[in-house]
Amino acid sequence: MSFAAAFFYLFAAVLVGSAFMVISSRNPVYSVLFLILAFVNAAGLFILLGVEFLALILVVVYVGAVAVLFLFVVMMLDVDFVELRQGFLQYLPVGAIVGLIFLAELVLVVGTWISGPGVTVTKTAVMTYPKGNTHAIGQVLYTDYIYFFQIAGFVLLVAMIGAIVLTLRHKANVKRQNISAQVNRMPEDAIKVVKVRPGQGI
Repeated sequence: MSFAAAFFYLFAAVLVGSAFMVISSRNPVYSVLFLILAFVNAAGLFILLGVEFLALILVVVYVGAVAVLFLFVVMMLDVDFVELRQGFLQYLPVGAIVGLIFLAELVLVVGTWISGPGVTVTKTAVMTYPKGNTHAIGQVLYTDYIYFFQIAGFVLLVAMIGAIVLTLRHKANVKRQNISAQVNRMPEDAIKVVKVRPGQGI
C-alpha cells in the first residue's frame, strides 16, 4: 500500500465515521463538532486529489463560518430537545417510508452503475492546469455555472437572515438606538441655549 492510499483510507474512514456521528449524536453541539471533523477530513481528501484550492475553501468557509455559525445558533436558541422528541413516534412511519425510498434509490444507482468502455477507471497522475487550479475553477464557475452560483449565494443569504431573525431577542429594559428618531432630530431639540449673566456660573 502506498503512502497516498494509506492517507486516503484514513481520511475516508474518519469522514464516514464522523458523518455518522453527526446524525446519531443526541447533543446538537457534538453533532456540529463532528461536522467540523468531517469537513477537515474531506479537505484532506481534496488535497490528495490535487485540488488544494477546494480544500482551503472547505476549511475556511465551511469550518470557519458555516459550522461555527451552526454552533452559535444551536447554543443561542436554547431549544428544548426533550419537548421536540415527544412527537417522534408520530413521524416515525413517514420517516421510515422516506428512508426506505432513499435506500432503494441508492441500491438502484449503485447496482446499475457501469463504466463506459472508453473511460479509464484509474488515473496515474493528477490533472494539472497551466494557470493553476484556482483559475480553472473560476473559469468554469463564472461561465458555465454562474446562475447556479448566484442561486447558492442567495440561499446562503436567506439562511444568514433566518439565523439572525431566530436569535434576535428584544428585551423591555434595554436601551436601543432609534435611527429614524436620530435622523429626524431638529437642532432645537438637541441643543439648549442658556443665557448666563456675567459673573455667574451655569
